[in-house]
Amino acid sequence: MLVDQFGREVTGVRISLTDRCNFDCVYCHNEGLGDTRGPMDPQDNEMDTDDVVRFLEVAAEFDVDAAKFTGGEPMLRDDLAEIIDRTPDDIETSLTTNGTYLPDRAEELVDAGLDRVNVSQDALDPDAFKRVTQSGEYDAVIEGVKAAVDAGLDPVKLNMVVFEATAGYVPEMVDYVAMNDGLQLQLIEYMPELAGRPEWAIDIERVHGWLEEQADEIEHREMHDRKRYWIGGDSTEGGMVEVVDPVENAEFCANCHRVRVTHEGYLKGCLNRNDDLRSMGEMTKPEIRDAFRDVVENRVPYYGEYMVQDDEGDWVINEEYIGA
Repeated sequence: MLVDQFGREVTGVRISLTDRCNFDCVYCHNEGLGDTRGPMDPQDNEMDTDDVVRFLEVAAEFDVDAAKFTGGEPMLRDDLAEIIDRTPDDIETSLTTNGTYLPDRAEELVDAGLDRVNVSQDALDPDAFKRVTQSGEYDAVIEGVKAAVDAGLDPVKLNMVVFEATAGYVPEMVDYVAMNDGLQLQLIEYMPELAGRPEWAIDIERVHGWLEEQADEIEHREMHDRKRYWIGGDSTEGGMVEVVDPVENAEFCANCHRVRVTHEGYLKGCLNRNDDLRSMGEMTKPEIRDAFRDVVENRVPYYGEYMVQDDEGDWVINEEYIGA
């Protein structure tokens, strides 16, 4: 297992299979790369099936035990099931998707070995959903969530980005997962440092406070120093709500155990940085191994190290890492 200079073991990888997407969500930052999405047709710069599998085989050599496939919209890849099927057995597979293609493909992906799925679901009202996603596919997403549950994926997590336009829908979404078996809710803090529009951000501590008042049980996870809230019962029967709050959170960054891979075949040590991209070259196993070791060796917690607080309490770049 590879460990960075801050003692963080790398146990997971997050692989962007494409930057293509059939949605145009107003908060999208495209895995920290910005709005670089191109045409909907397959592009020559995307890693091919063998490239992705070869990377996963190397990751397994380094005891990585979890791989999450993302995009863009990863289900635009026709070879998604093949990639999942060819993932080494010791690696758990999960998927982050907008859900529109799940009705037709959920069973196929489960048969291929998919373990879990996260579905973006920012509102339970079609009009609000359309304003946030710039898409009229609300019904398809709801159907996709049901298809995922019916196919046996467990858990099915709903990803909700919490910002000015969606914060008012949090209670309704919490009730929804509490009343529907097989669903969990992941409330993701809006990240203005990547998406822009800082005026859209809200105080995530208010969300924590409200959940603490509603919760029957609270669990603290080591990964990313996250809190889980169980609503409508304890961890054996209630609905689980988890808050992902990375903004200006040094504890979150100190507990990060994941390396990212761009659709073009670059390793990325931190979501918030693009100055640490490392090409895997022609994607041979020796090149992948060297790149993986190098990226892990140079991983730096974003908040607390790369960004530090000055005497005024503002976050500023630590000059030690400029140009790293």
